[in-house]
Amino acid sequence: MIVITAPTGNIGRHLLSRLLESAPAAGEELRVIVRDPARLPDAARGRVEVITGSHADTEVLDRAFEGADAVFWLVPPDASLAPHDAYSGFTRPAVKALAVHGVGHVVGVSALGRGTPVADRAGLVTASLAMDDLIAGTGVAYRALANPSFFENLLEESDSIRDKGVFTDTVDADRKAPLVAVADIAAAAAGLLLDRSWTGTGSVPVLGPEDLSPNDLARIMTAQLGRPVRYERQPLDELYTTLVGYGLNEAFVQGVADMKRAKDEGLDAGVARTPDTASPTGFEQWCAQTLKPAVLS
Repeated sequence: MIVITAPTGNIGRHLLSRLLESAPAAGEELRVIVRDPARLPDAARGRVEVITGSHADTEVLDRAFEGADAVFWLVPPDASLAPHDAYSGFTRPAVKALAVHGVGHVVGVSALGRGTPVADRAGLVTASLAMDDLIAGTGVAYRALANPSFFENLLEESDSIRDKGVFTDTVDADRKAPLVAVADIAAAAAGLLLDRSWTGTGSVPVLGPEDLSPNDLARIMTAQLGRPVRYERQPLDELYTTLVGYGLNEAFVQGVADMKRAKDEGLDAGVARTPDTASPTGFEQWCAQTLKPAVLS
């Protein structure tokens, strides 16, 4: 039995789709924890066991982890909480439930940066790495998917790209870094969940096929969209003020700003790209398949 948390989110929906294709042949049953079962895809109807509720809820977790062999663990970001509470605080009930029900394997969504000089001052990433340590401390076999920033973050700027030809971030325009498509993260998770021959704890970097700078992204978007796109660097203090103005928790916003600063100082540059750490989806392909329809719709 494989339990999937956040099955309707960016990564979870890709993972659920993959497991619906592969799990039956492997003799695996699927169980999902979801707040709103109506958001599940039609393909899942009658093929997965549904536990309705939040995976921060102890009673929900007890029902979901009963008889489970493996869990896909993803913490949805909660901008109303400080980073430690948003990650480790959210995960503590699951840590107890893993032990109570003897779950053998957990695959979690985390971040790059462990072992780098800025890892302990990287805001949300520091909190995510602490969550990994919390889960690993249970003795369960654990793999943390160590991810850089997602291509999908650009979808939040599709209106600006369409109307102004501009996207923003806080990093240097020429700083190259890995970027990844969420579908590739889901593929890595599916492989680990279906083949549980691994033991102990560790991280699995998912780095995409190449490092790209904001200026590289602008060049590729210009070519793919057939219209000029440029990058504007936003000062960190301006980002902080904007997010606080939206009513977000100030400690969470500081965590975002600290993460952005750490990324500009090389947080994501500590892992070499190899055939094992690279993932296949390139930015050009993702632009054509995902960003272009969103911008031009």
